[in-house]
Amino acid sequence: MKNTFTRWAGTAALAVGVTLGSMGCAQAADDTIEFGWTAWSDAEFVTKLAKTLIEDHTDYKVKLTLSAIGVQYQGVANGDLDGMLMAWLPDTHADYWERVKDDVVDLGTLYDGARLGWAVPDYIPEDELSSIEDLKKPAVVEMLGGKIQGIDPGAGLMQLSEKAMDTYDLNDDYRLVSASGAAMTAALARAEKRHEPIVVTGWTPHWMFGRWNLRFLDDPDGTLGEAQHVDVVVRKGFEDDYPDVAKFLSNMHIPLEGLQASMDEAQKTSYDDAIKNWIDAHPDTIKEWFGES
Repeated sequence: MKNTFTRWAGTAALAVGVTLGSMGCAQAADDTIEFGWTAWSDAEFVTKLAKTLIEDHTDYKVKLTLSAIGVQYQGVANGDLDGMLMAWLPDTHADYWERVKDDVVDLGTLYDGARLGWAVPDYIPEDELSSIEDLKKPAVVEMLGGKIQGIDPGAGLMQLSEKAMDTYDLNDDYRLVSASGAAMTAALARAEKRHEPIVVTGWTPHWMFGRWNLRFLDDPDGTLGEAQHVDVVVRKGFEDDYPDVAKFLSNMHIPLEGLQASMDEAQKTSYDDAIKNWIDAHPDTIKEWFGES
């Protein structure tokens, strides 16, 4: 059974309009597994895929609770959430991980080769802007209007981006604008349509790299981290309570390119359609994940 949230990560909770108490006021039934998720395109696809497969192959129901990433980590550590499928390690979520690593279980990697960075459209000439260092050029500051388009403030990418602002001494010339992931891609879409310059906080896998020609700016100081792996993290005791589901989650692994293609499909149709098509195309993989082959 699940515990009640402690009063931690309140700022992150407020960022998405969720209070800690509201998520932990009711105990879930033993036949219901509760995962936290964040409205990032990769998180939405893999979490909803896992929900569909668990409900199709076991007798359990899955409840998805949308919340800020910091709230999810503490929810899993407290046992109020059963798990989360979006732990970006080792750098992106390092601060969150240090707080909870002794109170959670890492079931393994969903996909690796993920990357964070600041991205620009390829129509911006590389001889003008190829590195974060180039953002300090007066002509580039003017071209970009002193703005770097970010995502939700609780994201690890935004924390690292704030450090990058300090490391590269950009705070006098730029604002790092907080917004949702959807608002970031909407700003990018507008810029692409008008052929306007823009810098966005981005990551792979993401459908935007399949839709537009983008490149990451070089990060010579490595402020935004190296290649990441994205892991499944569950509460202690989850493996004893749901051994078949834990085994499935430990086996679940999706190649980055295939995931990104499905994410782009989901944007063009729907996540439900993209997930159904992925399932239809990978019956043998699914059997392996559930130990049925």
